[in-house]
Amino acid sequence: MTITDIARMAGVSASTVSKIINGKDEHINPQTRTRVLEIVKEYNFTPYSTVKNISPTKKFLLGVLLRSAKQSDNMLHGILHAAQNRGYGILLLESYYDLTQETKHITKLCANRVDGIIWEPASPNSLSSVAILERHNIPYCITGNYNFPSAYRIDFHKIGNLLTQKLIDSKHSHIACLLKEENADSDLFLEGYHKCLYDNHLPFSKNNIYYDPGKEFIQEIIKCHYTAVVCNHYELSLSLYEMLDKQHIHIPEDFSLTSILPSYTPDVYLPEISGISVPFYDFGVHLCEDLIDTCEKIPNKECSYTVPLPLDLNHKKSIATPNSPHKNFVIVGSIHQDTTFNVSELPQSGRTLKISSSVSTLGGKGANQAVGIAKLNGNAHLIAAVGNDYDASLVLNMLDEENISTSGICRNKSSKTGKAYIYLENDGESAITILPGANDMLTPENIRKKEGFFKHCRFCLLSNEIPIETVITAAEIAKQNGVETIFKPAALKEFPPHLCENIDIFIPNRREAAELCPQYSSVEQQADFFYHLGIPTVIITLGSKGCYLKTAEHAQFFPAVDLNAIDTTGGADAFISAFATYRSEDYTLEQSIQIATIAAAFCVSRQGVHSALIDKNSLEMYLAKKHPDLLKPDHMIAG
Repeated sequence: MTITDIARMAGVSASTVSKIINGKDEHINPQTRTRVLEIVKEYNFTPYSTVKNISPTKKFLLGVLLRSAKQSDNMLHGILHAAQNRGYGILLLESYYDLTQETKHITKLCANRVDGIIWEPASPNSLSSVAILERHNIPYCITGNYNFPSAYRIDFHKIGNLLTQKLIDSKHSHIACLLKEENADSDLFLEGYHKCLYDNHLPFSKNNIYYDPGKEFIQEIIKCHYTAVVCNHYELSLSLYEMLDKQHIHIPEDFSLTSILPSYTPDVYLPEISGISVPFYDFGVHLCEDLIDTCEKIPNKECSYTVPLPLDLNHKKSIATPNSPHKNFVIVGSIHQDTTFNVSELPQSGRTLKISSSVSTLGGKGANQAVGIAKLNGNAHLIAAVGNDYDASLVLNMLDEENISTSGICRNKSSKTGKAYIYLENDGESAITILPGANDMLTPENIRKKEGFFKHCRFCLLSNEIPIETVITAAEIAKQNGVETIFKPAALKEFPPHLCENIDIFIPNRREAAELCPQYSSVEQQADFFYHLGIPTVIITLGSKGCYLKTAEHAQFFPAVDLNAIDTTGGADAFISAFATYRSEDYTLEQSIQIATIAAAFCVSRQGVHSALIDKNSLEMYLAKKHPDLLKPDHMIAG
């Protein structure tokens, strides 16, 4: 095909076609220019050699210089689509935020005589490269959010403001900001976040800004009691979602999240995150269309463009009002690898005992109570210690499976994980021996490092299969944070006076109570003794005989539930877990004890501990059938 053929199809002279192809078309009618160029592109016409070697010859090739093609993926797809529709090819280069590399690429694009360039500057100092483009008379469109004149931009300031406001509208006041990296987009997003906090009279701190959703960030969320995060990148929000889920912090029940979303629908199942889908694809189309119009000298081109944004979120599925503290519990205690031996009678001095069967599982007062809380739909944050051995991995995996937050568990490199050996009689009575291992290595300093766990929770559950000074420290920190403490003694020989000052509820069994005050023989006397030590609520559990309550207002027995006992090992842990859960939901003291007694009965009627602890649905189905009065709203105290 020749210029004469193009001229004939366009209905113009050959000289007119030549002028248009070689960029000497200042005085040619725009409609004529458009008609000729469409035919040239349609037939992929290449001028004869003397013309194609002339510098201004159109090549129908655009340069695209981005900071990162991966980060601008959606916009790039829009550019490619628009270029193809208009008959242009693309030469793609990336600067990776490097000014030297950017200058080299601009020089390369000029050497290739591209018709125009879509340019995302590497830094605020990139503007000096404009002179290179203007010297070569190459049209360009600048995008990105540095403050360049005539730039095409997305209003990330507005997005950051809107995503933050949606969280504030849902009653959140402790909101962290998670950013992809420190660049122009992140800076504008952060400004919007900051402005929204200011407008709503909420404090702003640089400590609220994060760039990595790693384990340290999850610990900061707990420590600084954030209830929500606003995020400027979809991949970051997905990583955060996954990490929170691994720590059994659920969105939106426990934590809220808003984020910038991709402009496409992912083709795999992903969590539903509330946010704004920025139309990067449409933005890329608009960029490319405008540049081609400039290259082809089509009039009425805009000098700059700001992409229109959605006025509201896609949905609110990852947003809820901040979680009530009644669902949060801190448990400080032991973790064991339990080995249970089934025997016809408990071991006695001087006698050999035959074991009929054995089983190993997760155990320890701390772990058992945490599992009990989690099964009753509470958020259990366990502070404990494991060793540097295979058993540690086993118990941590078991805790994960039981929805226990394990970020408070210390791994002691010089110890082995604690072990408990349980001898279980046919009638359900048991004897327990303990090899403490790493449990003895849980220090007061370990507790202080996890002080953030004590914020915004109702109860701290304590047991003393760990050093007593660690128990005392945990009780003090709980009291400082307005958290009620429940203490279960195990092998405690005497009651440290300083511990009494910080215990709100004391729950020993009959043997433990007798060990701590042997001067008294009756349950009533023992309960009075502990009460006069300064403990406001004392509950002594009595196994098959129920329990006894002593407070300033109450002194009464509660009967047990008549269920056949198979294994009494976890009865007290089941009782404490259920008592704390229902008391935290503002059930009365009496109701909570009665429900806890039923939960304990279910546990001892099955072998094992954590596998025998009852879940909330099963417990409340039983209550609704047998004791509906315990679940009636008029028996509850308003929160």
